[in-house]
Amino acid sequence: MPDIFVNYRTSDQEAAATLIERELSRRFGSDRVFRASKSIKIGRRFPQELLTAVRRSSVLIAVIGPLWGEARTADGRRALDDPEDWTRKEIAEAFESGALVVPVLVGRTTRLDRHDLPPEIAELAECQYRRLDTRDAETGLNRIGDDLSEAIPELAAAERRIANASSAESTRNQVGRTDGSVVQAQDYRHEQSGGVGNVGGDVGTFINNASGQVHTGGGDQHNTIRHGSVEFHGDGGNYLERGNINQEFGDRRDRRERRW
Repeated sequence: MPDIFVNYRTSDQEAAATLIERELSRRFGSDRVFRASKSIKIGRRFPQELLTAVRRSSVLIAVIGPLWGEARTADGRRALDDPEDWTRKEIAEAFESGALVVPVLVGRTTRLDRHDLPPEIAELAECQYRRLDTRDAETGLNRIGDDLSEAIPELAAAERRIANASSAESTRNQVGRTDGSVVQAQDYRHEQSGGVGNVGGDVGTFINNASGQVHTGGGDQHNTIRHGSVEFHGDGGNYLERGNINQEFGDRRDRRERRW
């Protein structure tokens, strides 16, 4: 059952209606947002589908652009004056069912005047509206979504569930060829002041607040210090002094061959 019904006139602001529907679907779930061209299944009878969806919705978003009130029927009459105009019928049904009706004025569209509207939907002009400026759509969409989340508790709960599910799936690692153990964790905290330790006993060695020479490899390490510079000989070592590092790794035979 949808919570939000997106009402629009195809000759006016169909693109803006699609933008609103997609953002609200992202926040609250696609099954909670009804937009006719998306939500009505193939072969279904759209008159009944539309009216049923409106009656079951908690909110109707009326997307209104500059041409909303100027659209004409095939015989030249103003579309809003036609009792069979679907834009009008959906809004009237929402008021009848007690849904929250929110006009969204797109761009520089001016506020509605109740005297320009059919009596069945005249109160639309008195409903607090929101504005969507396509030059800064993100701001407008965020405000609409925040307002709906605050006004409808079911939508707020749906948004929390989606956020929690997204957080649970946010940790992704890809591991290729490796020697040793691999540990994946979403949250890890380790506190140690100084010394050498292991992360959980399985994720190798870390050195914190080291002072002096440090050997992290295998085999012998020989350090020679001359006036602030350091040379390392052996299988492993790390030393950093103002950005200068001199290291040699491997066994002695390898080192002799490289020198030759």
